[in-house]
Amino acid sequence: MTNAPHDTADHGQHGHGEAHGSRRGFWVGSILAIVLTAIPFWLVMSGVLRDMQTTAILIFALALVQIIVHVVFFLHLDTRSEGGWTLLAFLFTVVIVVVTIGGSIWVMFHLNTNMMPMPVDGVGHMNGMSAAP
Repeated sequence: MTNAPHDTADHGQHGHGEAHGSRRGFWVGSILAIVLTAIPFWLVMSGVLRDMQTTAILIFALALVQIIVHVVFFLHLDTRSEGGWTLLAFLFTVVIVVVTIGGSIWVMFHLNTNMMPMPVDGVGHMNGMSAAP
């Protein structure tokens, strides 16, 4: 069994012949990432939108778009690379993270709303003991 020498023409390729991306793709991704960072900064610093909730929703939406830009242009996750398995693994990870964070928030919210309120003078009053002798 002989090992073929590493071909320099294959330097930009990954395992199964998929390209890592081009310089143009890197520049497009970089410019999009910068713009998607600058817009929320401008929104907050200039106070263009008076409603804080609208500003927060817009920043969150731009953050999601920026995640997609990073995944496509820098991580090169698509249906072609490694037969789509990397994209499937990434989506599985996203589902697990969303379920974990969403479930944690749900549990904390319901614990907060379903807890028995504490009296002002403390726990001793709840057990039938008064603070004064």
